[in-house]
Amino acid sequence: MEYLKFGEVELNHLRAKDNKLGEVIDRLGFLEKPYTQNLFVALVESIISQQISSKAAITVTKRVYELLGEITPENIANTNHFHIQKCGMSLKKASYIKIAADAILSGVINLSEFDGMSDQQVIDKLTILPGVGVWTAEMLMIFSLQRQDVLSYDDLVIRRAMSKIYGIKEIDRETFEMYRKLYSPYCSVASLYLWEVAEN
Repeated sequence: MEYLKFGEVELNHLRAKDNKLGEVIDRLGFLEKPYTQNLFVALVESIISQQISSKAAITVTKRVYELLGEITPENIANTNHFHIQKCGMSLKKASYIKIAADAILSGVINLSEFDGMSDQQVIDKLTILPGVGVWTAEMLMIFSLQRQDVLSYDDLVIRRAMSKIYGIKEIDRETFEMYRKLYSPYCSVASLYLWEVAEN
């Protein structure tokens, strides 16, 4: 298993910029978070995971692997919607996965170009796919592309954690942007710690 790459440089920056987040980092210690290097696999897994529990998502993903052997655009394109659905997902999700595979095979989306794109370009490209919103694109940027400066306003858990740390009842867009600028250019690492705060 491979893990997101960050270390003391990023953590020390966040400690220096924000004392309260620094206290969280010191309390929680170093976080090891796995990432999925294959962006297409990450995309399929993210679609599977929408609106279901982590445990259910793991079960469904395992069944998809059992069905396909390997999650590739080619294998999905050659598999009927209904067979994918029988892995434990809605027909709508199965169709989203099929459309994503077709978009890659037809060249509408070229995943190899993503490394050279800005964060916004990646979001714009991914969100043309049905079933892929801004939040999903942002998660793919963190956990597959390893972009270091992603903090999702659409993530309610992130905003809840910020409220808890800073004692602010509601994190509006302006307040969120203030903290995002404070964490930058290591917002993705800050996100990991904010999620951990919310979970605990």
